[in-house]
Amino acid sequence: MKQLGLSAVLCFLLALALGASTLLIPVAALHLVFAVGILPLIFGAMLHFVPVLTRSTAPHPGIAALPFIALLVGIPVVLAIQGILPRSALHAAATADLAIAGILIAWMLRRARRTLGAPHPGWRWYAASLSLLALALLAVPPLAAGVSPLAFRLFHLHANTLGFVGLAALGTLPVLLPTALGKPDPQAAPWLRRRLFVAVAGVLFVSLGAALWWPLTLVGGSLLAVLSLGLLAHWWRVFTPAVLFADGAGTSLAAALAAYGVLLFVGALHGAQLVAADGMVLGFGAAFLLPLVTGALSQLLPVWRFPGPNSPARQAMRRQLVRFGRLRACLFPLAGAACIADLVPVAVVLAASGLLLFAADLVSSLAIALRDPPPAR
Repeated sequence: MKQLGLSAVLCFLLALALGASTLLIPVAALHLVFAVGILPLIFGAMLHFVPVLTRSTAPHPGIAALPFIALLVGIPVVLAIQGILPRSALHAAATADLAIAGILIAWMLRRARRTLGAPHPGWRWYAASLSLLALALLAVPPLAAGVSPLAFRLFHLHANTLGFVGLAALGTLPVLLPTALGKPDPQAAPWLRRRLFVAVAGVLFVSLGAALWWPLTLVGGSLLAVLSLGLLAHWWRVFTPAVLFADGAGTSLAAALAAYGVLLFVGALHGAQLVAADGMVLGFGAAFLLPLVTGALSQLLPVWRFPGPNSPARQAMRRQLVRFGRLRACLFPLAGAACIADLVPVAVVLAASGLLLFAADLVSSLAIALRDPPPAR
């Protein structure tokens, strides 16, 4: 799975460079991030976490290959949007990703049913995330055909960002952040069990409201904002700020969740036409996705490279990856704010600075990974 993490970081860097230089149109650059970088990485993260949540074995090689197939499927999406391939490539890619999502949902259901005892409720968030992805993909054929393109585009956009990405993130963070801090949170599983229905309802309200009737977005955005900021307040109380911001991984993950809540508030104002925020999608990528992905990779890459018990090599690799994490946690939300304020050049500089800092940490950590072989299995 470490290859997927490296690929996602590369996609962010390429999208910034190619988008800023106008070699890629903005929509193609965004799909380079989402379809080629983020979607395969989320699939890979699900394959990592579901066996843990269901106390089962690693996935079959055929299942483990699905994120890499999704990565390959994403490339013609970018090329079709750029106009290099025919638009029909979008139909084929959506069909392939829809099939992968269906296979993963069936795989998760099978794992959950075979769990000894009750599985951790986090797996349900992944199944819900994939279900929202499937709904977003069903909007692609009419969108590509030009049938009510604005309504389908808005539904596709929100079901993807807040549904697929958002639910996967909210389902992971209550487990991942305590792991990064090295402190348990007994309320993580109950929180995940009680909040899933509210989260799915919020995403559906926002997605349908954006496409059909904007007041619904206020209801859905309020539900998701209360959910996310409530989780952040819970972390603040349970872990205290000193622990929460002790290193780069925890700080980045907390910053991502805070940005998610703020973006929902700004999105509600934008939907009510009280503020202009045409850079919301770019802001979502910079303020939420970048700290989320870099913070998660800071914690997960050492585990993926050195599986099994904790080791000095894993600790050394993690120390390198979190070195500039707190600075990145400031740069990325500022880049998101600059996007929303239509200060795109400033946003590009801030986001690129944060990404280059992470790339520097990544290169240093990979030197450790290459020097120390993983344990024999």
